[in-house]
Formats: sequence, structure tokens, C-alpha cells
Amino acid sequence: MALTGPETPIGILDAPFDSALSERYLVYALSTITARSLPDVRDGLKPVHRRLLWAMRLLKLDPAQGYKKCARVVGDVIGKYHPHGDQSVYDAMVRLAQDFALRYPLVDGQGNFGNIDGDNAAAYRYTEARLTQVAIDLMDGLDEDAVAYRPTYNGEEQEPELFPGLFPNLLANGAAGIAVGMATSIPPHNAAELLDAAIALVDDRAADVLAYVRGPDFPTGGLVVDPPAVIAESYRTGRGSFRVRARWTVEREKGGGWQAVVSEIPYGVQKGKLIEGIAALINDKKLPILADVRDESDAVVRIVLEPRSRTVDAGVLMDGLFRLTDLEVRVPLNLNVLDHERTPRVMSLQQALAAWVDHQFVVLDRRTRHRLSKIADRIELLDGYLVAYLNLDRVIEIIRTEDEPKAVMIAEFDLTDRQAEAILNMRLRSLRRLEEFEIRKDRDALAKERAGLEALLESPVKQRNRMKRDLAKVRDRYGQETALGARRTTVEEAAPTRDIPLEAMIEREPITVILSQRGWIRALRGHADLGAADTLKFKEGDGPAFAFHAQTTDKLLLAAANGRFYTLAADKLPGGRGFGEPVRATVDLAGDVGIVALLKGVREGRLLVAATDGRGFVVPVADVLAETRKGKTVLTPRAGAQLKLVRPIAPADDYVAAIGDNRKMLVFPLAELVEMTRGQGLQLQRFRDGGLSDARTFVFADGLSWPMGGDSGRTRTETDLSAWRAARGAAGRMPPTGFPRDNRFG
Repeated sequence: MALTGPETPIGILDAPFDSALSERYLVYALSTITARSLPDVRDGLKPVHRRLLWAMRLLKLDPAQGYKKCARVVGDVIGKYHPHGDQSVYDAMVRLAQDFALRYPLVDGQGNFGNIDGDNAAAYRYTEARLTQVAIDLMDGLDEDAVAYRPTYNGEEQEPELFPGLFPNLLANGAAGIAVGMATSIPPHNAAELLDAAIALVDDRAADVLAYVRGPDFPTGGLVVDPPAVIAESYRTGRGSFRVRARWTVEREKGGGWQAVVSEIPYGVQKGKLIEGIAALINDKKLPILADVRDESDAVVRIVLEPRSRTVDAGVLMDGLFRLTDLEVRVPLNLNVLDHERTPRVMSLQQALAAWVDHQFVVLDRRTRHRLSKIADRIELLDGYLVAYLNLDRVIEIIRTEDEPKAVMIAEFDLTDRQAEAILNMRLRSLRRLEEFEIRKDRDALAKERAGLEALLESPVKQRNRMKRDLAKVRDRYGQETALGARRTTVEEAAPTRDIPLEAMIEREPITVILSQRGWIRALRGHADLGAADTLKFKEGDGPAFAFHAQTTDKLLLAAANGRFYTLAADKLPGGRGFGEPVRATVDLAGDVGIVALLKGVREGRLLVAATDGRGFVVPVADVLAETRKGKTVLTPRAGAQLKLVRPIAPADDYVAAIGDNRKMLVFPLAELVEMTRGQGLQLQRFRDGGLSDARTFVFADGLSWPMGGDSGRTRTETDLSAWRAARGAAGRMPPTGFPRDNRFG
């Protein structure tokens, strides 16, 4: 809105829009980072989780007490501490109670709190909850001034800034969150291993924590299969990921059959969606060696995978499932946390544990000083009681005769106001003689405790010893010999998933491949009769160019006149109905470039390729296969020449026969021809005029065969080839009598 007056009206701030917007967005961003999305390195909690546990503590929802409705807890949280939506608070509470989401649940839920299938929890009016012992350990010390408190958002209550307990919650339970411009993702770990590492860090901050922490420990188990070096690098930088696989076994059946049973799935994977994904693979025939999947889970996960036949290799089947489904996932590590100054930064595992240990020393100092103040207050009162016992008759006289006995006792016995008030509040039964001995005994014990605490504050060595003892006690509670503390995830290196054989990915079926002269390709089901009229149907003016039998698992090689080779998947060819589709729509082949050959590509085989000018070479099929539409350049013909032929080489072939347009034939050893992956090659045969007509490889000892004319189907074999045998590059001589007039070997 334009301002017409000379001065800015009251209530309107005249400021550049970009600066005003950036300042307000920065405030929002900082609030999201520091007060919502990132956990504190000292207790591993976000504000919503901390407020939930604090509210439950004030409601006295201890493990030994009864449950209370979650609606009551959520109401207290949003009414007193966390002014946000009730559903978001309840969702956070539900996650704290899910034993498949948290390694060490902080809330003990009663009712439907969701499941590993991905089903949501019931509404908070139906569910009940209380704290777990883990949460109690995490909040231990809140009554001893172990941490600072701050006012709530409305100033009516107080809430702790963080929790002081000796449970390493950040790494034990992990965290995940997305802030503005940054995120965090911390997988859960084994508490016993973390506490062992923390005990080592108490004495030596340079101690290698990886000697104790083997890797993540997920609540859903599974296997971490990364190499130790990869895990160590992730922990060193605070960034990386862990490759997590499902745990599976093979169950043998009578008769030789078997089935694979998955008993643990990767962390964060919903079982229902996982099974849907596997079922989709079966329906889409993307993994034909898998016949069926069944969910037989109850309290424990049990997913049964049935192979297509008993001859299927279990390792190949599972490798296929690891590659194609969430039976293997990557769990990210981004150890981005708020440090003790509330500054977000990415820490290494060593730094995060060291920061937690430093926090525990601060807590120890605060709890010790708090206890000293309590002891001082108690000793002050006990000293007053002793004065009263030593002067009991005079104290009774003062109380009976004086209108203001408190002031008189303070003046006469040099008491403090608290001591005098305590004496006046004493019961008559406390005046017995035995009570005096109890008071002296109590005072001596407190004095001894005070001396020990003062020595503790003055001695770093004693502080370290005390810290190690306290950590050891907690470690015993979560030791790996306990049900809760036992490691669930196995850390063992495994090879990457193998390339799945093509036969396992595609259902093997016979087909007949037909390519017309105009470049229309199709695949008929089954091995059709190549001589039948119904098989070779074409559009008017078109005719057959190539036709042969193949399998859907084959790779087909298409060679163009410019020397480029293209790879076609036999299972992706258009069906046999109609006339097919233009092959040039599948690969990037210009319309003016002719097609020289279409054949099955046997990966272990070799090919003889040659140009019209008689130059050629041998190329392995594996080096010809291409995965892109653009294909791969193999032969680079000289100016004026183009690719003439592509011939498969049988394993036993040892000679090459070549014939030119001038009807001169040459035979020379195959060993004289170079093997390469790209280029022009060597001269097969020298021509005075014309070029190369045909060439092929054969077994010299068996002679050279060619089809005879007509429809007889007979062949003729010339066994004595000494007249045509010469060195590569020779001119050759006229072929044997009866050789086809088209100068082709057939």
C-alpha cells in the first residue's frame, strides 16, 4: 500500500520487504532448530519428549503405579508446557511407547499403540500409559538441583531445561528430525556398549569408543553388513549410512523342498508395505524364481517365502529380494545435535559421547553441592536441638514464662531463627533422653558425609572414580546378559548383493524374433515355423530381413551400417499381433542408416565384424552389449565404407574364409586377425576392384561348407582348401566349382 502522507502512520513499520522477511524467517528457523527438531546432546530429547516425560512424572506415573489415560497426559502437556497441537504431542508419546521404534522405550503403554505393520495407534481417549524404568533413570536427579529450570511459556509453571540421568539416551534410542536447512538422523545403539565406552572416556578422553561400540543396535534386530572400515568412517565424521538386512533362515521340508523364513526386518520398515512390495514382484513376474509370500507373524515376525522350485538357490533368491525390496535398506547417520551451548553441529560418535560424559560431571557437581546445602540445613537444626537438650529446663522456662520466647532463646543461646523455630515446634515426646543420642548419631553421620562430599568436589580423581562407579551400576541394569540390554542387531560384513542372473528376473519362454526389411520388429510366442506363411506376414511392400528362434531371457544385438551396435531385451519386444513396431523407436538409429545384422548376443562369445572395404577384427560380445538407446560404436569404417557383416565365432573355429565382389576367395588362420573392442581392424582380403562380399569362420579340419542351390536343403563341403589358403590380406583365387553365384557362404 502506498503511503501518501509525509510521515509513516502509527502502527505501520516502514522497512525494506526483503530485510523484514529475512529477519522473521530467521526467527522461525532458529526456533525450529533449537526448540523443536534437533535433540540435545546431553539427554537426547527434543522439547516435546522432555515435556511429556516431565508431565508424566508430576502425575506420578511411576512404573510401580497404575496407568492413566493418555488424554490426561496430553492435556497437561499442551495446557502447561507445550502449546502445540494435541495430535502431534500424542504421536510423539506413541513413538516413545513403541518397542519396534525405540530401542529402550520411555513410556509403558497399555492399549493399541500401533504395530510394526504400520497401523496407527488408537485415539488417546482409549489408551493409557505410565513411565518405564528407563525414563526414571533418565530423570534421576531432578529433585537434587542437577539441572536448571526455566518458566513455562505462560510463566505459571517451571520445567527442566534438560534431564540429568545417567542413561545415554541420545545414542541409545537415536533421534530423527528435519529443521530449517538441516536435519538429524541418529540410529539406536546398545546402552551397555555406550556405557562401557563412557567409562573408558572418564579416564581418557582420547580412548577409542569403537573398541566398545560395534555398530547400531536396532529394536527390530536385523544385520548390519557394512565393512568395519565403512562403519568407523561414518562414526568418525558423524555422517554416513548403515546397510541393514533382514535376518532369514532356510527351513527344510520333507521331500527335499525348502522355504526361506524372515524373522527380523530392517529398522523403520513397515511389515505390511514390505509384504505388499514382495507380492507386487510376484504379480509383475519381476522375480519368477519366487512363487509366493505369506505373513505368518504373531507376536514375532515370520514372513515365509516360497521358491518356484526346490532347485532355486536360496542365496540368489534372497539377493534378488535384497536388491528389489526393503528387506535391505540404508539407515542414514547424521549426528547433528545441539551442544551444551544450544548450538547445532555435527559431531562424531566420540565427541557426542564425550559431551554426554562432560554433562554428567556437571550433574555430579550440582547434585553434590545440593546435597551439601541440605546437609548444612539439617546440621543447623540438629545443633539447635542439642542446645535445647543441654539447656532443657531453661528452654521450658522461657517457653512458659516469656510472651516472645523465640526472641529470648535467640538472644540467650545464640540461635538462628530456623533453630529457634524448630525448637518451638518440637513435640513433647522428642524430649526423651534416647532422642538426644539419636540426634548426636545423626549429626555425626551427616558431618562425615559432608567431609566426603567436600573432598569429592576438591578431587578430580575422586570425581572420576565416583562417575565410573555410578556408570557401572547403570551398566549392570542394562547389561547384555539382561533381556532388555541384550544386543539384537548382528554386525557382520557381507558382500554386496550379487547381480541377479537374467533367468531369475525374467520368466524364460520361447519366442520367434522377426525383423522386416523396413525395420519393423516383433516377437511371436513359441518357436514358430519360419517357413510358414502365417509366421512371416508383413505390410505391403515389406518383406523379411531376419527371423530366428530365441528365449525371452536373451539379449539381441542390432548392428547398423555405421558401425554402431544396439542391445535389445528379448522380453521387451512388441508382441506378435499385427506387424510389430519400428525398431528405430526403441533405439537411436537414423532412418537413412541401414540394418546389417540382428542376432542373439551370447555374453561369452565372440563376433567377426568387417566393413565393405575388407577391413575387420574380432570383438568379444561382452564389449558390444550396450545399456542405452544410443548404443555403442564398435567398427569405425573408413570414408566411403560401411559395416558389411557380423558373424558369430564358434569356440572351435580356427580359420577365416572371405570372398569379394570380384568372386575371389581367401582362407587364412583366425589367429592372424586382431581382437579389439573398437576401431577399423586389419585388412582381411585385398581387392583390385569392388569390396568384401562375405566372410565367416570355420574349423579348418572339417572343411568349408555352403548350401547348394534350389530347395533341396543339401550342403556341399570342400575339405581340401590348400589352394585358397594364404596369409591374411592376400587377393585370393576363384572359389571351388559349385560355389553360390551370389558370393555368399549362406
